[in-house]
Amino acid sequence: MTKGDLIDQVARKAHLTKKAAEEAVEVFLNEIGRILSKGEKVVLSGFGTFRVISMKGKTVKIPKTEKMVTIKSHRSPRFTPGKKLKRQVAR
Repeated sequence: MTKGDLIDQVARKAHLTKKAAEEAVEVFLNEIGRILSKGEKVVLSGFGTFRVISMKGKTVKIPKTEKMVTIKSHRSPRFTPGKKLKRQVAR
């Protein structure tokens, strides 16, 4: 499913115009990103938790070229599914 497909589904199931559904999906995704960028977590009961983890910098070797490359420390988003979502997928 693409973002466009999701917008179509939201519009149809929530009886919204496609433009209103697109705006709702955009606001939802932007808010999750904004909250994560502040280092906070987003908990959606039954669905899951979005959080940010800090990755340490490191030096790695590229196997093909044997060249050493330095990866800077950075923050990365992570998602942990909730019980309800796990059960829904397992069916």
